[in-house]
Amino acid sequence: MISEKMATALNNQIKLEGYASFLYLSMASWCDKEGLEGCAEFLHRQSDEEREHMLKIFHYLSEVDQHALTPEISQTPHEFDSVQELFKQVYKHEQKVTHAINELVAQATLENDYSTISFLQWYIEEQREEENLMRTILDKIKLIGDGPMSLYYIDKEIDAINQAELSAEGGAE
Repeated sequence: MISEKMATALNNQIKLEGYASFLYLSMASWCDKEGLEGCAEFLHRQSDEEREHMLKIFHYLSEVDQHALTPEISQTPHEFDSVQELFKQVYKHEQKVTHAINELVAQATLENDYSTISFLQWYIEEQREEENLMRTILDKIKLIGDGPMSLYYIDKEIDAINQAELSAEGGAE
């Protein structure tokens, strides 16, 4: 059993993960509209991943005899100035999620809630990987620049990253 305070904090994290899933879905739709198929596919996958993160917490709360709450999700943006700005927003959001996970770990530590500390270790590693991936993407976008062919090359680079991630997960055929 975990404290009510921890349950509330974890329910807030469910909301943050749900928002990320919808944000990335909205970004995928924008990329589709802009003809950036590789970016769209990558962001669809990221959206699914964020939903999985949300559900892990949802199930954990049930396991520890707490009530997981389905979150109300705020409207996400649907328009973006550029693919560069879009990925800067993704990176910023991942940093926000990392901060929130760190706050959860701090709260669990304060409460000597070793079960939740153990549960959150996976999220700590996941966020390190997510931030690193987004920095890599931003570095590639910066290297490509903003010339006339840049969108084509950015889309191809993001698609290559997506395919490599799928292969690493065993999801590629």
